[in-house]
This record gives sequence, structure tokens and C-alpha cells, in this order.
Amino acid sequence: MQKIKSLMTRQGLKSPPESLSDLGAIESLRVPGKEEFRELREQPSDPQAEQELINSIEQVYFSADSFDIVKYELEKLPPILNLQEIEEYRDKLKQQQAAVSKKVADLILEKQPAYVKELERVTSLQTGLQLAAVICTNGRRHLNIAKEGFTQASLGLLANQRKRQLLIGLLKSLRTIKTLQRTDVRLSEMLEEEDYPGAIQLCLECQNAASTFKHYSCISELNSKLQDTLEQIEEQLDVALSKICKNFDINHYTKVQQAYRLLGKTQTAMDQLHMHFTQAIHNTVFQVVLGYVELCAGNTDTKFQKLQYKDLCTHVTPDSYIPCLADLCKALWEVMLSYYRTMEWHEKHDSEDSASAAEGSNMMGTEETNFDRGYIKKKLEHGLTRIWQDVQLKVKTYLLGTDLSIFKYDDFIFVLDIISRLMQVGEEFCGSKSEVLQESIRKQSVNYFKNYHRTRLDELRMFLENETWELCPVKSNFSILQLHEFKFMEQSRSPSVSPSKQPMSSSSKTVTLFEQYCSGGNPFEIQANHKDEETEDVLASNGYESDEQEKSAYQEYDSDSDVPEELKQDYVDEQTGDAPVKSVSRETLKSRKKSDYSLNKVNAPILTNTTLNVIRLVGKYMQMMSILKPIAFDVIHFTSQLFDYYLYAIYTFFGRNDSLESTGLGLSSSRLRTTLNRIQESLIDLEVSADSTATLTAAEERKEKIPSPHLSHLVVLTSGDTLYGLAERVVATESLVFLAEQFEFLQPHLDAVMPAVKKPFLQQFYSQTVSTASELRKPIYWIVAGKAIDYEQMLLLMTNVKWDVKEIMSQHNIYVDALLKEFEQFNRRLNEVSKKVRIPLPVSNILWEHCIRLANRTIVEGYATVKKCSNEGRALMQLDFQQFLMKLEKLTDIRPIPDKEFVETYIKAYYLTENDMERWIKEHREYSTKQLTNLVNVCLGSHINKKARQKLLAAIDDIDRPKR
Repeated sequence: MQKIKSLMTRQGLKSPPESLSDLGAIESLRVPGKEEFRELREQPSDPQAEQELINSIEQVYFSADSFDIVKYELEKLPPILNLQEIEEYRDKLKQQQAAVSKKVADLILEKQPAYVKELERVTSLQTGLQLAAVICTNGRRHLNIAKEGFTQASLGLLANQRKRQLLIGLLKSLRTIKTLQRTDVRLSEMLEEEDYPGAIQLCLECQNAASTFKHYSCISELNSKLQDTLEQIEEQLDVALSKICKNFDINHYTKVQQAYRLLGKTQTAMDQLHMHFTQAIHNTVFQVVLGYVELCAGNTDTKFQKLQYKDLCTHVTPDSYIPCLADLCKALWEVMLSYYRTMEWHEKHDSEDSASAAEGSNMMGTEETNFDRGYIKKKLEHGLTRIWQDVQLKVKTYLLGTDLSIFKYDDFIFVLDIISRLMQVGEEFCGSKSEVLQESIRKQSVNYFKNYHRTRLDELRMFLENETWELCPVKSNFSILQLHEFKFMEQSRSPSVSPSKQPMSSSSKTVTLFEQYCSGGNPFEIQANHKDEETEDVLASNGYESDEQEKSAYQEYDSDSDVPEELKQDYVDEQTGDAPVKSVSRETLKSRKKSDYSLNKVNAPILTNTTLNVIRLVGKYMQMMSILKPIAFDVIHFTSQLFDYYLYAIYTFFGRNDSLESTGLGLSSSRLRTTLNRIQESLIDLEVSADSTATLTAAEERKEKIPSPHLSHLVVLTSGDTLYGLAERVVATESLVFLAEQFEFLQPHLDAVMPAVKKPFLQQFYSQTVSTASELRKPIYWIVAGKAIDYEQMLLLMTNVKWDVKEIMSQHNIYVDALLKEFEQFNRRLNEVSKKVRIPLPVSNILWEHCIRLANRTIVEGYATVKKCSNEGRALMQLDFQQFLMKLEKLTDIRPIPDKEFVETYIKAYYLTENDMERWIKEHREYSTKQLTNLVNVCLGSHINKKARQKLLAAIDDIDRPKR
């Protein structure tokens, strides 16, 4: 397209858009005529050929306007001219010119409508310009007329009016300056009234006014004075902000925040507030501890004020330690409560500001306010953890300043209770688990508790060695929850909290401490007497639940002078000051008449003073666990040792008998034997004296163990009249069972505080130790059953009986009557014992079962000593045994009779054939080798020959061989 335009220029033509800029060229522009267009249009049209012709035109033809085409073509002619070549070149140029002309004609025709339209617009523009020239001429003429019409007097009036307005403005300015000069008096009054927002508002207004009149020389001094006043207001405002840290006041804090908002320093105020809280924590704890140190020192020496807080804590005396700790926590509570209420204030006002901002339309102000609000929110949330860390460090420093091992148990628990409450406050305050405090108090608690537990184990050993195993008279409705040590399980409050501050209903929604004490009070208030004022009501009066029973007993027995003096005295723990349940004299317990038997039949728990003291210890241990859960595992481990040692003592005193296992009756289960072995290996120190050559490790291990207890010499277990100490055995064994039942009752509470990773230990303790307590009944009562009946005398009587009789007898042998008399005597003694101690049905059943089982096995043993026996003799054995069973069933309600089949099967085996006998021997391994051998020998000659006898004896020997 550019090439075409260039060629058009060479030919004296201009494109339509360019020609529009030259109006003079419009008239001289030659428009091709219709004939020319027709000729061009009628020429053969081949666009591709035409385009090739145009492209074949040399570039010089498209150069600048000064290019001379004729000269260029002449210069191109060769020296020797050839007419034919010149004509051919001329025809070529004509073709190129024709192609260019045709192309130009097409472009002109294409742009013709636009050209006509543009020409019309130019004509219209020319007309408009002519009209504008006329209007301008008329305007100039009218302005000249107005200029000539104004006079000098009119301009003078305008000048005077302007001067009047200036003087009125000056008068207003002078009045404002006069008011500004008197502002400092009003500002001082507003600061005294603590109207900080009003003072700042007034000061800012005065500064704005002063900036308006800064061109007056008197204003510069006033402006400087107002700036000093504003700085003074900010200083007083910072002091007012610091007061928030100890005693939050909504109205006061609202004024302070409004003042900082007017200053545009809400973020700075928040930074300053956190600095004040940090300083308040330091100053508060220092002043509290300093006050107690100076009070205990008894002088006004100022040397304590120069000490560091860490050093100051070491001067707190043990007597003032707990009150000082309580006041310390109370003061820190006030600081944290102020911070909590500060956050509440901001949350409330943020929601109100958001609601008001939603109604407004100032987007810029809203964005700035939202930014400040977000900054304050993050700052407050971050400050929660920071403040709680400062509180923990201060309390930790105080705790480390004194060795807590010097305190009695109740005081130590009280300290833990305060710290536990403080950790609860911290968790509610910022969700923290109080790692700093937990680690600090855990180390001291574990060390304290190890020493305390060792003392309690030694005390328990002393109790066990002085225990006479007599019934401690408690009421029939006795529950461990009635003991002081278990009150914490029924009460939601802690001893360190005033009862007046407790929630009215425990069934309502859980209320945090901050919600509970937000309006007043303090969770660390100490009562004058933090122990429960109510007394325990668990003991029957002097061992009796009614005055009539007590009077009846003392009419005949009015003296207990035979009781050893050392047993009448109460043992008082020197470390804790605890006194166990007051012992009831042995003679008083032994002197109960038959009228008391009805009392014993009441299902009152069977326990001793020692049992009650173990339960109290468990309650104290659980109280420590509930207060300080991080040491729960250690405490539960020590609690299990109390039960282990008590169980081991009962077994050692009443159940250890090397001949028990030789009976083959499985009196001690494998689980019980495993438990006893474990206790003996881990807890019992079997060495009488320390070995000087022992290694240090062995010595350390021995420190963790305790010597095996020894039964008191006052407990007599060898008298047949008392069924070999059955009363004492019943009290001891059933007290252990009762103790196990209480542990079962407490299992959910122990499980709740036990860490998840340590729960297998608790489950193992219950499944392998606590559940085996009732299994001790069998070995303990077996000893009584083995001595209560004279089995040797019965065996001797059976050896004198002739069993090779020839006719069937109708009368049983005398050994049956002798055995039944022994059982009748046993029953009478059992009744006598039951008058002193209630014998539970399981105990009675075990005693009878043991005696009957021993009697039946003695009968079989007697039958196994028979040298000769006939069929009639076997029938006589059946008669004797049936007579024994018939009479025995009248004495006891046990059904079925134990080992009845054991005797009957042995008697009937006499009638078996050789093959049946061999099979019977292999199936009945409960009989001894002696009994089986005797059975084979007795059958010899009747229906078994010698060869069969040898075969049967060989079978017996095969059975007996693995037992050797």
C-alpha cells in the first residue's frame, strides 16, 4: 500500500486522507473521469498477475520526491542502443504503469464515499467558525460598554465591605486566643477528676485552634505549653493504666482506653499494659514475701529489701511458709483476674465496635480500626502464656527456697493443694499444662513421698507385729467414704477453699474459677481450720452399737487390767501427727456374752485397727494423687506395696505351712504362689543384718525393702479350745478380703488418675494381687481344719477293724462314731468362736469343706492300710461311710459332700476285673501309690491272680515314675 501511495505521488496524485489537510488542494484535485474508470475496469483483470507486476517495479521508484525518473531511465540505457530491446522495456514499463493506475483507480473508488463525507464535514466546520467569529465580535463590544459604565465609588464600597469582614474575623480570633490562654486551669481540673478522655479532647482542640492562629506571636508560647500539658496527660495516663493490673475497674479502664484512642495510641497502650503486668507480678510477689520475712525477723532491718527475690525466698520460716504461699497465690490471682477481665472488656467492646462499624460507611476508618483490634487481640492472646510463665517462675522460685521435706504430711498436702489449685487456674487462664510447676513440684513430691512411704511401711510393720487380730468394732453401715481421708471423693471443694465460695449446685454447668470469682472472692482463701470440722462416726460405742449392749457387757466384765499397757496407748506418728483408730482392749472384745452374738450376725465389716490404718493411708495416698496427677504412678505403686505387705503378713502369720503343698489338693493356686514370690523378691528384706561386704547396689536395693513381720507373742495359735486361733485367723483373713474389696471399689478412681501408658501396671496389680486375697482363705483355714479333728486317732481305730469278715454286718464300726464326735465338738467350738467374731458363710463353708475333705481322705488312707478284705468287708466299708454321711449331713448344710465320690470310688474299685482295674488305675491319678498298691494287693486271691497283680503294679509304677 505504501508503494502505491509513493507512485501516486510521483504522478501528482494524493491520497484522500492526506489531501484533506490541504483545503487548497481540494479544488485542484483531479478526479478520474468515468471514461477512465470504465477503461481501467474493462481491462482484463488478473489480480495475481497485477500484483506480480507491481512487485516487479524497482525500489527506486518508491524513493523520495526528488527522484528523477526520466534521468534514471536514460542513465540505464546501454551505450549501444537496440531498438527492439528498448521497445520491449517500454512495453514493460507501460504494463507496470497500467497495473499501478488500475490499482490506484480501485483504491480511489474504494475511498470515494469516505472522501465525500469528509468534504461535507469540512464545509460544516467552516460555517461554524464563521458564526463563532461573529459572537466574539459582539462580546468584545459589550465588554467595552460595561467597562465604561463602572465608577470609582462602586469599587470603594466593595473595598470597605471587605475590610469590615476582615475586622470581624480578627475579633473572633482574639476571643479564641483569650479562651486558649485560660485552658490550662480547666485541664488541671479534669486531670484531678481522672477525666482523661475529656482532658485529651480539650487539649487536642486547643492545639488545632492554636495551629490556626500560629501567625500570631502570642500563640507560639501557648502552643508549646499545650504540648507539655499533653505529655503530662500521657504520663498520668500511663500511671492510671498500671493501676489496672491489680484491681481492674471497668469504668476506669474504659476512660483510659478512650483516652488512648483519642491519642491514636491504642497499640502503644497495649504494649505498655503488658509491661505493667510483668512489673506488677514481680513487685507483688516481692512485697508479699518481703512482708512475711520482715514480720518473722522481728525488726525493721532494710537489708531484706536489697535482696533478690530468689534469695529472699530462702528467709521464709517454716511456720509462715504456707500462709505466705497462700497470700502469694492470692496476689497473683488478682493480677491474672485483672488480665482476664481486661480481655473480657476488649471482647465485649470489639463486638460492639464491629456492630457500629457495619452501620457506618467510612471504609478507611473501619480498616484502621480493624487493624488495631486485630493487633490488640493477638497481643492479649500472646500475653496469656507470657504472664502465666512469669507466675510459674515466681512460684517455682518460692517453692525451691525451702525444703518441703520438713513439713508434716497434712501441711505438705496443703501445699500441694494450693499448687494444684494454681495449676488449675493456669489451665483455665491460658490452656497451659503448667510444665514448669509440674516438674518442680513433682521432683519434691516424689522425694517427699518416698521418705513418707518408707516411714509408713515401718509403721505398718510395727502395727502388724503388735496386732492381736481382734475385731475393730465399726458400725454395720461403715463405709470408707465416712473417713476423713476419703472426704475429697465426696466433696468438690478443696480444704484450701472457703465453703462460702463453693458453687450452690454441682449438677449445674461447670463454672470456671474465673467465672466463679469474677465478682469477688479468691480461690486461695485459707480457712481458720482447713480440716473438716465434722467428726467421724464409724466406730460403735466401745465396740457396741447401742448403750444397752455396752451396759450388759460391762456388768460382768468391768476391767481390762490384763491388757498390756503398750497396747492401750495410741501410737502417734511423729512426722504427720496422725493418730490411728483407738484400739479396743482385747479383754473387752473377748468378754462378749452370747447376747452380743446377734450383733455379730449383722453383716458389719470384719477389720482390725491395722486394716483401718492401711485404709486411711490409701485415702491419703489417693488424695495426693488427685492433687498432683503427674506423680500418680509412683503413688499407686506405693499404694500397691501397702496391700502387698499386708497380704504377705497375713500369709506369713497364718497361712505358711510347708506341708500344705504335699497334700496335692492345690490349696495355693499358681497365681497366689506367683504373687507371694513376687512380693517376697521385690518388697521383703530377708537378710537379718546388713552385710558389710555387700555391694553399693545391693545396699540401695535393700533400702527399698522392708523386713518380714513377726506375729505378736500375744496371739496364741496352738490352743485347741480356740480352734487354734480361729478367731484371730478369721479377723486377719477377712480383714484382708475387706481391704481387697475396698481396693476394688477404688479401682475406677485409681484408673482415672493413672497415666494411660502405666495402666497395664494397675490392671496387673488388680488381676494378680488384689483378686488373690480371697484365695488365702484355703491355706489359712486348712491349718485349722487339719488340727481341729483328730485324724490320727481315727486312723488308728481303723487299723484295728477286721475287714475279712465272712458275713454282712448290720452295725457300723466305732471309728465312725469317734469321727462324728470330733465333728460335733468342732461344731461346738465353731459356735463358741462365732460368739466373739462373726464367721462369714464362705469361711464356715471352707472350714467344713476342709474338715470333711480331710476326713474322707483319712478314711481312704485307713482303707489303704487293710491287709485282708473280703467282699463282706467291702460292704462293711460302704455301711460305715454311709452312716458317716447320714450323720454328717445333719451337722452341715454343705452339698454335695466334698470328696464323697473319692471314697465311694475307691471302695467300689475292689470289685473291678483285671482289665477294668488297669484302666481304672490309669484314669484315677488322684490316689496315692500306696493306696493303689494296697488295692491291688487286697484283691489278690479273690479275683486277681499273681500275674495280673504284677501287671497292675507295673502300671502303678509307670504312673508314679514322673512324680519322682
